Amino acid sequence: MRVHPVPKKRTVAFRHGPNASFSVVESNPGPQKRLRRLPHVFSKVLELPFRAEADVSVIEGADCFRFVALASGGKFDGGVRAHAIQIHPGVTKVVIRKAGGDLGDDGEVDEELELDRWRFRLPQSTLPAMAKAEYADGELVVTVPKDPGCGGSEAEDGGDSINGDPSRVLAQ
Repeated sequence: MRVHPVPKKRTVAFRHGPNASFSVVESNPGPQKRLRRLPHVFSKVLELPFRAEADVSVIEGADCFRFVALASGGKFDGGVRAHAIQIHPGVTKVVIRKAGGDLGDDGEVDEELELDRWRFRLPQSTLPAMAKAEYADGELVVTVPKDPGCGGSEAEDGGDSINGDPSRVLAQ
């Protein structure tokens, strides 16, 4: 007869039903694990002043990313500006604001964390400090240039070359 060792970690069986109670003490008698924050995969983010489900056109060109969104209601009649804010060393966020200036003395945004915002994770090849925003004819257009020295995509180097060398061609 073979005896299996008892597991050290207790498994919890939840009772589902109309009379089931789910207090923390009943459901997990052991110490709870603390959740750890995952690191950012992308260190550059563009945040537009629209709701998360807003319809924004994203156009990637050879030299820049262009974001076009309809902005009705005269929200940006005084003009707009793009501000590159360093959230943490190595993490930059581009925020679009009215041209009047919503920034404090130290360059920080005087606004609480807004969760329902339209965001786009920018690749490493972009230059968020050189982002530009324009408002004309009811459209908000944000342009984020790319670094010309940064490695390009497969479409830029022909797609069939190996390591950017056009003399080597991948044949399948």
